[in-house]
Amino acid sequence: MKILVVDDMPSMRQVMMHMLISLGHVDPDEASCGLHALKMLRTHDYDLLITDLHMPNLDGEQLLSKIRHDKKLYKLPVLMVSCEDDKAKIMALIAGEVTGFMVKPFNLSTLKKQLDWITPNCHTVLEATL
Repeated sequence: MKILVVDDMPSMRQVMMHMLISLGHVDPDEASCGLHALKMLRTHDYDLLITDLHMPNLDGEQLLSKIRHDKKLYKLPVLMVSCEDDKAKIMALIAGEVTGFMVKPFNLSTLKKQLDWITPNCHTVLEATL
């Protein structure tokens, strides 16, 4: 599974990349902001996007909206990561069709559970469209 990790904090990207590698995802890519991520998504094929919610310029919610309105990207699973605890904001993300949501701080077990849940659902969606 090809994964793109997006976070404006280099330390958080490094933690996420290390976790993904330890779970067997040997070649994750990273982007420092939503604008960079959108360019990468439009030029490379990814199976999953893991993005922070709060970022400058193009935040995770705006990135999600652009993905869901893009003919090529709209089915891409998006796992949102944030320290956000505002239930209304989280409900808006769900309405925006986020695939999963993790609250910071999280551990390796939480990430693994999200990936295990998202991966079979990705294959189900893909199989249903073939």
